[in-house]
Amino acid sequence: MAEISKRIELAAMSARTRAHAAGDGLLMLSGPNLNLLGEREPETYGTTTLAEIEASVATAAAAAGLHLVDAVQSNHEGELIDRLHVRDFSWVIINPSGLTHTSVSLRDALLAVERPFAEVHLSDPATREPFRSVNFVEDLAAVSVRGYGATGYLRAVALIAELQNAARDADGHQ
Repeated sequence: MAEISKRIELAAMSARTRAHAAGDGLLMLSGPNLNLLGEREPETYGTTTLAEIEASVATAAAAAGLHLVDAVQSNHEGELIDRLHVRDFSWVIINPSGLTHTSVSLRDALLAVERPFAEVHLSDPATREPFRSVNFVEDLAAVSVRGYGATGYLRAVALIAELQNAARDADGHQ
C-alpha cells in the first residue's frame, strides 16, 4: 500500500484561511460508508472501526493542544456540507470517501468556509481503480495523508499541530 503525506507551508494558505490556522477547534468529517469501517473490505480499509478512529483522534488532538469539536459521519453529502457551514471550528480532518471523486459541492463548501483542512484516506485512492484517480479536494488541502490506514488520522493531527504552531508563532502567540 502506498503511503503519502504532505503538508503545505503556512504562506501557501489564503490570508482568510491562514487566519484560522492558529485556532485549536478540530472538526472530523467522515463520508459515505465509513460507518462500516471494521467490517467493510478489511483487506483495503483495515479492521479499526470509525468509533475507534474518532476516539484516537480526540486523544491525539488533546495531546497536541487541539480539541475535537465534533465528529460527524454521514452517507449524505448535504449533511457534511451543512456541518461545515456551522463554522465553529478552526481545522477539519475529512475523509470524503467516495465523495472525493464526485463532489464539486463538497469542494465548494470547503472553500467557502475558509478553514484549513486535512484530507485523509485509509488507502491511497490513486493506486486503486482508475476512476478513483479523480480527486476534487486534494489541491485545496493543507494536509493530505493517504495509505496509512487508521494511523493516517494520527499523522494528520500531528501535521495540523505543526501548522497550528507555525501560525501561532507567526501571529506572536506563546
